Order: sequence, then structure tokens, then C-alpha cells
Amino acid sequence: MSIQVEQLSALERRLSIAIPIAAVEAETQARIRKMARDVKMPGFRPGKVPVRMVAQTYGPQVRYEVIGDQINQAFGKIVAEQNLRVAGSPRIEPAQNSEDKDNFAFTATFEVFPQITFPSFDAITIERPVVEITDADIDRTIETLRKQRVRYEPKAGPSAKGDRMIVDFHGEIDGAPFKGGSARDFTLILGDERMLPEFETNATGLAKGESKTFTVTFPEDYFGRDVAGKTAQFKLTVKEVASPILPEVDAEFARNFGIASGDIATLRAEVRTNLELERKRRVFSAERDQVFKALRGLVEVTPPKSLVEAEAARMAQAASQDLKQRGVPAESATVSPSTFEPAATERVAMGLVIGELVRSAQLDPTQAQLRALVEEQAQSYEHPEQVVAWHFQDPRRLAQFEALAVEHNVVAHVLKQAKIVDKPMAFSDLIGSVAA
Repeated sequence: MSIQVEQLSALERRLSIAIPIAAVEAETQARIRKMARDVKMPGFRPGKVPVRMVAQTYGPQVRYEVIGDQINQAFGKIVAEQNLRVAGSPRIEPAQNSEDKDNFAFTATFEVFPQITFPSFDAITIERPVVEITDADIDRTIETLRKQRVRYEPKAGPSAKGDRMIVDFHGEIDGAPFKGGSARDFTLILGDERMLPEFETNATGLAKGESKTFTVTFPEDYFGRDVAGKTAQFKLTVKEVASPILPEVDAEFARNFGIASGDIATLRAEVRTNLELERKRRVFSAERDQVFKALRGLVEVTPPKSLVEAEAARMAQAASQDLKQRGVPAESATVSPSTFEPAATERVAMGLVIGELVRSAQLDPTQAQLRALVEEQAQSYEHPEQVVAWHFQDPRRLAQFEALAVEHNVVAHVLKQAKIVDKPMAFSDLIGSVAA
């Protein structure tokens, strides 16, 4: 068996593999003889089927398997000998115009991972948010909890911000109805911005039983491309108006959020604990985003095309599935992978950078880290010990925590060398500046 390696580009390689025909035939015959010991065929007892008949029936399949095994062995051997880090799966093809009568000739075309080197990280500057949880933050959170427990009482007067309305509406563009433009018994909360501002403005001030006709112009960048930039005429009829009634912050309120004693001070202490955990997550998120962006800027890497194509295809499939779940017909929900190629390129490149840093700096997470992360998240549940046990019952459930632990290790590794500048800010600003 002979193997030749050819470099087609910076990342692409091609192996020319020649497998002796005599070796293939010898192995094929050996496997057929072994099969004949147990194979079952009509008219023969097991083990009594003539080898010739086994060869006639199974010979081509066995020969194909032998050739495949030989190619895999040859490919694996050269990869190991030359320490090649293969990206994706090789493309195996018969060699073109081969005149070799003694060998089966094949080519294996594949890509390798790019070589990545890291400069010193002392040129990186990271702004670390410095945030204190205040009583005002706790008050705002409790107010949010009150809104989660809101109830509504019907009223006879005109609607105002915060009111809940039950309405029927019908919309037309150029005299014709359009998809999503009509609804019956639709629940509208004034001020929650689920509808366009023009729609909410025209609904405000109407009382039960009243109707109104008005126009709404959809933004040019509206997600519904069929109506983007167009003006629709709506007729809206109000069937009910109700005012929000927020619960008092009392013992019953506290018990509704798991404080058995009903003590408000205990509720506030638990809210503070949860905000501290959220602050920790948000600060880390801010640091991580800066570290990853800095790493991407420091390291030049061209990702293998095969990995980019695979990632773009995965993203397109996910987008298509999301559209179907939103009610888009299957024939209209197909998304081309090419749409995602730029994003896929960046995602794969970032993954390669992080992966190489983890490998070269030995930043793989420990079991202790995984448990600590799981236990931290479990604190927001009523029975945290059960949540922890559930995650560790199946290793697949730990995947998100393994990824998070890797991120923690990478960030900590870079921060040891980077310049850190503390940036005081309010908790509300931290929440607004970092994506959840």
C-alpha cells in the first residue's frame, strides 16, 4: 500500500492511496470463508453452504467493505504519522485516469485545522463593571413581582396606559385583508408595546362598546415583509376595558413567593440574594464578551470551508424550523445556508480560537467546577439539591455547564495578563448594557 500527500492550499490536503488488489482479494476471500461457517441459505444447514455460493451472494458487498476498511486504515495511518488535525470528513473518490493494474487507486481530499498562535494578552484592556445592589434595586424587583401578580377589574371609563382591553379588529391594505391583520377577542395591554405605537395610541381613550377606524403605517424594517412600509386601515371595536390592580406587599404576597413565614424582610433578603447572583452572571457576561472580542481581534484565522458550510447548514435548518413553529408554511420556510455564511464563518473562527486556547493552555473544566456551576444555578429553585442530582444523573444534561465552565476558564486565563479597569455603574445600567 502506498500513500502520497499533496498540499492543495493552506488548509486543503489530498492523499493518493493505492491499495494492492491482491491484498483486497485475499482479505475478501478470508472473510467469505469465515461467513460460510455461520451463514444461512435456503436448502442448506448452517455451516454447510458452499463457499462458492457465499461468494456469489455476498462477494461484492464484502469486497466493498474490505476496500473501505483498507482506505480508512491507510488514511488513519498517514494522519497519525504526519500529526494532521483533520477538520470535517474526507471526500473519498476513485483516482482519475489511473493506469495501475495492480492497485485500487483512490484520493482522499480533506481540510486540516489552521495553526493558531497567541500573542501576549497584556495589550488587552477589559472594563470590569463594579456594581452594588441597593435598596432601590430591591424595590424595583419587588415592583416587578407585583406586576407579575396583577389582576384586572372591568371599568366603564376610557382606556388608559396599563389597562387591559379585549378587542376585535380588522385591517386592510388597499382595500384587501392581509395576513395577521384581523383578530377577535384579542387581548391588548396598553403600554406593553406588543402592537405598533400608532395602534396603541388609537386604542387609548376608548371605552367598552366603542369603535374607531384609523390608519397605521408599518415601518420599512417591519419583520412582516409583505406589509413593511405599507399603510393599513383598521377598524377596532372594544369589548372590554379593565384596570390593573396590583397586590399589596404583605405577608400573603411574601408567601406567594415561597416565604412560608410571610416575613417581608426575609423576602427582601431572598430578592437581594437573587440579584447578587444575577449581578455575578452579568459581570461575567460583560467580561466574556470583551475577552472574546479581543481574542478575535488578536488572532487571525481562516476557518476550514467544510466546517463553515456545516455550521451555515445547521443555522439555516434552525432558522427554517423556527419559521415553521411561527406558522410559516413549509414551502416558504426554506432558508438558504448561504444567508448564514458570514455569521457561520465568524462563529467557527471564534470556536477554533477558543478551542485552541483551551487545548494549549489546558483549560478544560474540572468536575468541581461543573458541580459549583450547577449548584449556583440550582439556588433559584425551591429544592436545589434535587436539581443538582437531576443534572448529574445524565451527563448530557451537563453540556451547557461544561461550555460555561470553559468560558470561565478562558476569561480567567486572559484576565491574568490583561489590564483591568474598574467601571462603577448602577445595577439597572448593568442589566441594560449586557444581554441576558
